[in-house]
Formats: sequence, C-alpha cells, structure tokens
Amino acid sequence: MKYGYARVSTVSQDVEAQIQGLKNQGCDRIYAEKFTGTKADRPKFQEVLSELQEGDTLVVTKLDRFARSTVDAINTVKALFERGIKVHVLNMGLVEDTPTGRLILTIMSGFAEFERDMIVERTQEGKAIASQRPDFREGRPNKYTKKQVEHALSLLETHSYKQVEDLTGISKSTLIRAKKKMK
Repeated sequence: MKYGYARVSTVSQDVEAQIQGLKNQGCDRIYAEKFTGTKADRPKFQEVLSELQEGDTLVVTKLDRFARSTVDAINTVKALFERGIKVHVLNMGLVEDTPTGRLILTIMSGFAEFERDMIVERTQEGKAIASQRPDFREGRPNKYTKKQVEHALSLLETHSYKQVEDLTGISKSTLIRAKKKMK
C-alpha cells in the first residue's frame, strides 16, 4: 500500500499542492498536517509511521517534509528500511536501501538542512537590520489603531463589552488588555 505524507510549517501555508502531488502518485491514504518541522512529535507523521507495514511505500513530496535534519532523515529512512518499507521522495525518486541510495539520501538531506539553516540565517539578519530602526517593534502589527481602541474604551462607559465588540469588532480580551495598559 502507498501512504502519502504532506506537511506545511504554518497555518497560513497551503498543503493542497502536496496532497495533489501525492494523489497523482497513486497514494492509497494521505496524511496531512500543519505543524512545524522542528518538532519531533508531529501527530500525523507519527500516525502514518505506525500504520506502515512491510512492503508499503511512504511517499513525500520533498525530503524536508518529514525530516528535521540530516541525522533525522537518515535515522527515519534507516528505521523504515529495517521494517521493509520503501521511501519515495517525489523530487528525488525512490530511495533505495543500497550504498548508493543511502549516499544520495545523505547528500540530499545535507542540502535540505543547509537550505533550512540559510533561511533561518537570512531571517535573523533581516530582523537584526530591522531592529536598528527607531520605529521597530517585534511581533505582529496591531490590528487596530490607538484611536480606534480609545474610541472603543470610551464606549465602555455606556455599553457592555459585548455591545462594544459588536459595534467596533474589537474583542473583549483586547479591550481588557488596553484598559490595563492605561492604568
């Protein structure tokens, strides 16, 4: 049986392209999740690993979808090989349990880890440059302006939190936090 595994790192990313690629490969069952690859305890990945039996094939679109590092990729694939499970990485091909197959896996895993490390490094560099600006503020930008929040707080004098939320769209928890900041 062919099992597919698709993963994206953030909720805003779309897993649909990976699922379509797995369907095109004839996967009988597809497991998908939105979960960071830096965590080892990805629930759907653990589920697919527990389902796999000797003679099955695990299909992923790219190596970095199921492995966090070179060592993790090698250990995961080695454990699958020991159980008699084949691994098919769509952008690499079928990974074979041969010296050449393991070498290619090791090299490709190294490149995947290197690519991820470079993304992290560039992100940190960008953040360091941005933090030098006087108006830099880490985190997500505020959804509402100071003026909007002040208006909503003034409405609280004559309206309930629920009424103010309905009128302004600003949640009760946001209003409570804003009220505490003012004290």
